Amino acid sequence: MSDSNSNSSNERLIYTRSISKENKAKTKSTVSAAQIKLPIFTAIALGVGLIFGARFFGGNTTSLTSALSDLQTQESASDQAKKMRQVLSYIEDYYVDTVNLTEITDHAIKEMLSKLDPHTSYIPAKDVEIMNSQLEGDFEGIGVEFVLFDDTIQVVMPVANGPSEKAGIEAGDRIIKVDDTQVAGVGIDNRKVFDVLRGEKNSKLNLTVFRPYQNKELTLTVERGTIQTNTVEVGYMLTSTTGYIKVSRFGMNTFKEFETQLSKLLRAGMKDLVLDLRGNPGGYMDQAVKLVDELLAGKEMIVYTDGKKDRFDSEEKAHRKGDFEEGAVVVLLDEGSASASEIVAGALQDNDRALIVGRRSFGKGLVQKPITLRDGSELRLTISRYYTPSGRSIQKPYSDTTDYSLEIVERYTNGELYQADSSKIDTEKKYKTLHGRIVYGSGGIMPDIFIPRDTSYFTPYIDSLYSKNVVRDWTSTYFNNNKEKLKQMQLEDFISNFEINKEMENDFLRYARARNIGFNSAEYQVSRAFILNQLKSSIAKLGWQNEGYYPIRNKEDNEIKAALENLEKAEDLKKYYLKEKE
Repeated sequence: MSDSNSNSSNERLIYTRSISKENKAKTKSTVSAAQIKLPIFTAIALGVGLIFGARFFGGNTTSLTSALSDLQTQESASDQAKKMRQVLSYIEDYYVDTVNLTEITDHAIKEMLSKLDPHTSYIPAKDVEIMNSQLEGDFEGIGVEFVLFDDTIQVVMPVANGPSEKAGIEAGDRIIKVDDTQVAGVGIDNRKVFDVLRGEKNSKLNLTVFRPYQNKELTLTVERGTIQTNTVEVGYMLTSTTGYIKVSRFGMNTFKEFETQLSKLLRAGMKDLVLDLRGNPGGYMDQAVKLVDELLAGKEMIVYTDGKKDRFDSEEKAHRKGDFEEGAVVVLLDEGSASASEIVAGALQDNDRALIVGRRSFGKGLVQKPITLRDGSELRLTISRYYTPSGRSIQKPYSDTTDYSLEIVERYTNGELYQADSSKIDTEKKYKTLHGRIVYGSGGIMPDIFIPRDTSYFTPYIDSLYSKNVVRDWTSTYFNNNKEKLKQMQLEDFISNFEINKEMENDFLRYARARNIGFNSAEYQVSRAFILNQLKSSIAKLGWQNEGYYPIRNKEDNEIKAALENLEKAEDLKKYYLKEKE
């Protein structure tokens, strides 16, 4: 992760028109008493994706009856609030011990929200900035990607041209002290790391680091600066005519970043696009809608929402000329793709605009409205459900929150990630795409082409390598020892000609033995191709960031191979789609 937290409360304008009463009648649903939930906490809600509500909500004028109902609800809420104030007042005045009222209030709020849906959440004021930073365009800090390993802050790599790189911080450095504060071996967590590394632009701090490959400590002065974060990780050509764009989440600037990569690939001769949304947990819905509009012609529906209040009912349609409305599109999806990612995939699938390849997506179809509370804390309240153009709700069942929180694990155990026919998709909820293909609702987006999760290279040996951080440590050591030679190479030359030769391979295996990892020849042969690919791609990332990493890593990616193998089917969809637009 980085010191920006690979995860303001300002609301975002995403919808402008209310859905019709006919659509509302078809899709309106209420939460029954049987659907009341047990706790699932903020980290899970964030980890599986956010869909933020509108900056201002359009919609129909509230009727007198609705207004009276609102008033009664407000009076009821006011009565309950008075009761809570009474309890807190008595605790403060009479309770036998001194208590932290902020902590117990935060706990009470979380427990209250746990009775709602799994994605409504509360974020204490001290955590709001960190939780929002993943979706913001930039932040102020020292600019390092780091991991916590063996109770130490280990630098994965400094941000290119950022403050840390300029100060001399290198990949593999262990941060021991920040100014006079010891940060190694003291049980530090991610929250504390952010507290000590982030700060105002132009402020300075002294970092004491241990550099393993030189076996020495150094003290370096870093001047904090503005660090740009990208949600579109890379764009490059897979073949002479097929482009690839990886979107890791939907942040404040995702569409601008997507446009930049799309324009670059079009200039390079792209005719077809592979859009990778695997592992994308979601984010701002308006960015997802804009991305779809770039690929979708005409005035087709993209998404609509339905809430308890009419002002939360809205719809989005394509409305402008996009730069890639005629090329074939393949979307890569998996069990980690949620919310805004599912909006993109669902809209393109329902309009027969793209072929979906991979595995069933997470299944998160609830919209949260971020509400800033008086002390700076934030309530992310579910205010509506979203629906794909065919009328599908992608939200998977959540009547039993224990099952909900473990559902992804169950996909591993029940075989769904390895066999398409073991999916628990609700086949009774059938819908039709724009041109009559059958798709299913309630439980995520089901791909058109199923690709099982690749575990062919999994062995206890490779698990030991990663659990002891051997791959990252060896590659950072190699890169730092050969930095000048690598700097003289062009990326294209590195990708085409650089190989992990036998001498390097043996050096890596010796390094692993020195870390007390016993060599198992049979297991190594099973994992060897994957390990060598990881070594080369990791070296490329240190030299050329994601532009070096992904073109090498993706050569061994079965889902990308499947996307290329099924481009003809995507072409057929495109031809039919364009014919209907004539």
